[in-house]
Amino acid sequence: MQESIGTENGTTRELNFEDNGVLKQLYGEHNENLKEIENIFKVKIYSRGGKLSLKGETEEVESAQKFLNEMYRLISKGYTLDPGDIELAAGIVTEDKIPLEDIFLETVCISTRKRVIAPKSLAQKLYIEAIRKHDIVFGIGPAGTGKTYLAMAAAVSAFVSREVNRIILTRPAVEAGEKLGFLPGTLYEKIDPYLRPLLDALYDMMDYEKATRLMEKGAIEIAPLAFMRGRTLNDAFVVLDEAQNTTSVQMKMFLTRLGFSSKAVITGDVTQVDLSANEKSGLLEAESLLKGINGIEFIHFSKKDVVRHPLVKQIIEAYETK
Repeated sequence: MQESIGTENGTTRELNFEDNGVLKQLYGEHNENLKEIENIFKVKIYSRGGKLSLKGETEEVESAQKFLNEMYRLISKGYTLDPGDIELAAGIVTEDKIPLEDIFLETVCISTRKRVIAPKSLAQKLYIEAIRKHDIVFGIGPAGTGKTYLAMAAAVSAFVSREVNRIILTRPAVEAGEKLGFLPGTLYEKIDPYLRPLLDALYDMMDYEKATRLMEKGAIEIAPLAFMRGRTLNDAFVVLDEAQNTTSVQMKMFLTRLGFSSKAVITGDVTQVDLSANEKSGLLEAESLLKGINGIEFIHFSKKDVVRHPLVKQIIEAYETK
């Protein structure tokens, strides 16, 4: 039941919710979620059990009411809130005008830790849909937007469901201010830091022992981009990370490795190119050359898709206005 009372100082809406288990998540510990919703929508929220009173300007109150109802339905259907979900969900409701269920309940895969991995924004949803429909997908955008993580989730999902026989994860070993030759150790020890982010994502979705066994058997391979030369990658899900640091020659080499029954997802941030000044990014060139080819899709992310610490979005904004 919901009531609306108009006053000279705006509008008051009364909302009544029944499921205490859902309310616990919706309100957050010490009502932290309600406080965040107040700040986002510029309203005052008063809670008493399952009853909420929203006070403020009519438009803001209506937006907050719609958001709370959608969040309640979302949690009622089994969704578990993660840190940062309130802000991301508010953007979807107010800017994209899309039901939250269409985004947050779009399961990519379920990790071995029983955690559901799902998109957190419209761009992420479009990205997942593109990966399912197309054999080559480019995910381009700033750090923290889930490009690599969701590509990894899609790869694990395809492998577990036997759509592919192996996963191949690769990225160029390009130095960001340091030279590989000055680092101690063997070649593998030198390139390990460049491949570590891919391993971290893999271990977040798959049991460590199982992932290790699959790597030992060659069913999961993590290697520098240079190791892809001369190969044909059949029946595989291939992820190329940090593609902004590929040269034109490297990108062409990678894209022409794709064999039958395979998918490739290429991710990169064109604002963080570490190549020398006289080298053109293979990612930028690929976007200009390959747009419009049937079977290849480009998905662009922005700062509103960032799913890391809230400060990351502000950092991106600061550098955009530099």
